Amino acid sequence: MSNLVDPKIIAGIKDLPLLAKTMVDGFMAGANKSLLKGEGIEFSQYRSYQPGDDLRQLDWKMFARSDRYFIRESQIEASIRVRFILDASASMNHRDGDKKGLNGIRKIDFAKYLIASLAYLGYLQGDAVGLTVLHQTKPIRIEPAQSFQHLNNIWHQLEGVEPDDLFSGDQVKSPNIAGNQQKELTIFLTDFYQLDREISTYIEACKRRRNEVLVFHLMANNELQFDFPDHSTLQDLESRTKVQLDKKSMQQHYFDHLSLFLASTRLSMLERQVAYHLFTLDQPIGIALRNFLQLRKRIQV
Repeated sequence: MSNLVDPKIIAGIKDLPLLAKTMVDGFMAGANKSLLKGEGIEFSQYRSYQPGDDLRQLDWKMFARSDRYFIRESQIEASIRVRFILDASASMNHRDGDKKGLNGIRKIDFAKYLIASLAYLGYLQGDAVGLTVLHQTKPIRIEPAQSFQHLNNIWHQLEGVEPDDLFSGDQVKSPNIAGNQQKELTIFLTDFYQLDREISTYIEACKRRRNEVLVFHLMANNELQFDFPDHSTLQDLESRTKVQLDKKSMQQHYFDHLSLFLASTRLSMLERQVAYHLFTLDQPIGIALRNFLQLRKRIQV
């Protein structure tokens, strides 16, 4: 199964629906339901009564036999609204790889693989899934719905996304940025490259809508390890600014700033009760699927 979720292997697969089905079907191995405790039909377990529990769930037959109060819990299938938000600014064009730029995968493609797979997983679990692509000239907004035709539309729109330009400040100010008043699970994929906190502001606005927010922070190995040729020219993909690289003299300065950037980003999200996960582009997508499932189990519908 590991080969199926290794980005270096799947990078050559251009068919997102095939990719998502192959990965998720193998990952789930027949277990495509997520069950939450609540009032339902199928019995799960008994537990002792606690002050504040719903008295309608008391099992009076158990009380008659034991002279103690027990709550009868059952399992229900729970569905939610899941909205995927994709940062499609130019920095998402960054490609991982060795010093010659070979065998690399772009951040935008890794993000597409994640969304395609997680959307399919949500569909299998009966969730309504939607997609928002933050792009200056070609934004996409697909409201969450639950049908295979709708899922195919999300896959089709994803395949055509190509990053360009800056993260749009106008999108942050939009009154509809986080959907309607219905509670959602919002999954935001970004590399957090911003000029003036515009991405952080967007995430804060999503959280204010009482959504459960999960952030996947995407970074390449060559960014984390400063793995570039000793003497080369680096260009900012958004501002187009060029920097002459002298690796030996700049390395410690780079790592100091990188450490501060990662620590402050994580702390900022945790302070806002936003679930944060850092992903490198060689990381198996199965980890993202597990993160999604673990978070979903905590959702109260």
